[in-house]
Amino acid sequence: MWGPPCYDRVDPAHESQPQENMTSPSRRAYLAIALVALLFAPALGAAPRAAAEPEAHLVSLSPGTGRSVEVKVHSPAMQRDIALQVLRPADTSTPAPTLYLLNGAGGGEDAASWSAQTDIPEFFADEHVNVVIPLEGAFSYYTDWQREDPGLAEKLGNNGRNMWATFLTEELPPVIDSAFGTTGRNAIAGISMAATSVLDLTIRAPRLYRAAAAYSGCAMTSDVLGQLFVTLVVSAGGGDAENMWGPSDGPAWREHDPYLQAARLPNIPMYISSGSGLAGRYDSAGDPRLDGDERMLWNQLLVGGGIEAAADYCTRALQRRTQELGRTDIVYDLRPAGTHSWGYWQDDLHRSWPLLAAALLP
Repeated sequence: MWGPPCYDRVDPAHESQPQENMTSPSRRAYLAIALVALLFAPALGAAPRAAAEPEAHLVSLSPGTGRSVEVKVHSPAMQRDIALQVLRPADTSTPAPTLYLLNGAGGGEDAASWSAQTDIPEFFADEHVNVVIPLEGAFSYYTDWQREDPGLAEKLGNNGRNMWATFLTEELPPVIDSAFGTTGRNAIAGISMAATSVLDLTIRAPRLYRAAAAYSGCAMTSDVLGQLFVTLVVSAGGGDAENMWGPSDGPAWREHDPYLQAARLPNIPMYISSGSGLAGRYDSAGDPRLDGDERMLWNQLLVGGGIEAAADYCTRALQRRTQELGRTDIVYDLRPAGTHSWGYWQDDLHRSWPLLAAALLP
């Protein structure tokens, strides 16, 4: 056990005994050897140090379409560069807050993205806010994985390291704040897989976000239904969910279950939504996103309807739990109709923006 230095006391009985002559040849030789050992022992015995991993930093920034900017940020935790899109406000001469907007299971790496499926450029055109959209993270639940995943690595063409919670809550915000001169006020929103992530991230970083919105997610990740839901999403990318949170009966599944951890949700305004899974206004062949494709329509009705019904079950359970806890700052928007599809998520973003903006803007 470490303690204070112990200094030997001089025995009075030996104080008067003659000392060896410090200038004798044998003594000088001994001291020379000891000095050489003292000077060179650290260098000889130390293992070579690996080069320190650089801090998170801006790698590249280039103009995109309209007021969008294409950005790459290096993540030390994931040991690779991460692509993002940033929608800038019209007035860049004054600092603006930041909304982190997460894509669903596709992570923005396919056509199922906020940019491709919604009106966000037009909707945010007159809003004084930076909208930051990661363009990676497919099938990852935007969480820190316990192990690298070779299946996701092969599917997505990366190194299989998924440390998204570290990246989103620790590495990325300082880089965004510095690069774009923000106010330091943040909010976060996400759909489907990422809606679950949004709740988990607010628990991990309770002082980072001023508000949050979760659209069509399942807050229950550790019960039988929740684990099945998570496993199916991860498996769709060729991944193994045990590489993410360990064995299904392990503690990490419960630690990342927002329903079980509801008491740890920060006291910030939240908007949480889901549909019943029944057909609604966007579930017809006439919807522009379906472009008359009957196969896509039936997939949206059957698969999308089933997924949304499961999300609705989870959301209603979370509503009951947070009401038991006395939470009054969470808005639940439980629609009587609607499938797991983009038309409803665009509406959700529009409806939740006043709540998010009130927390972001002075």
